[in-house]
Amino acid sequence: MAKKQKIPAGFVLFDVIYEDGTRTSNRKVPAAELGGLDGDTPARAFVEGQDRHIGEMSGIPRGRIKTILRSDAKPPRDRSNRASVSTGKL
Repeated sequence: MAKKQKIPAGFVLFDVIYEDGTRTSNRKVPAAELGGLDGDTPARAFVEGQDRHIGEMSGIPRGRIKTILRSDAKPPRDRSNRASVSTGKL
């Protein structure tokens, strides 16, 4: 069994989903950037800044971010395609 990666102190990990459907996991954002009244909102700006820097260095720009979510959080459930189930007795 693989060892669980340790998160460096002072960082929070985020999963990022882009509009083109690609996903990056465990993006590190300094904990000092988060909190307060804005919560995790500053993480998006931080990751966008990282993406810009990486794009400039590689010459391949990243797409726009669709969703950003803490790596340890459960993703929101999609309830739009669920069939209704009857649990009543006959």
